[in-house]
Amino acid sequence: MALKIRLARGGAKKRPFYRIVIADTRSPRDGRFIEKIGTFNPLLPKDHKDRLVLDVERAKHWVSVGAVATDRVERFLDGAGIVKRSAKNNPEKAKPKAKAQERLAAAAAAAEEAKAAAEAPAEA
Repeated sequence: MALKIRLARGGAKKRPFYRIVIADTRSPRDGRFIEKIGTFNPLLPKDHKDRLVLDVERAKHWVSVGAVATDRVERFLDGAGIVKRSAKNNPEKAKPKAKAQERLAAAAAAAEEAKAAAEAPAEA
């Protein structure tokens, strides 16, 4: 049985509240889970003590058993010093898409032509 440490959403519409749970990967997001090890309330300020509540001992236990955390929960566990989060780098993300690159190339070509046109009358 593959285990995940993930967020299960609760709360009202547009007022999210998450439980940090241990669940089988095949179970639904808000469905059956094995154990609740904490909560996360994104509506609270970042420095509020109740924004993230985590049972560190249980989290260590489940990680040692082989549970894999999702990206967001891995950030929480890294902040608590339980798991070392690997640095992620996507250099392609910052590059403009194809149409934007075409526009940039067209603008550069227009600038070259304008520069060449400005120099031509100066020589004559």
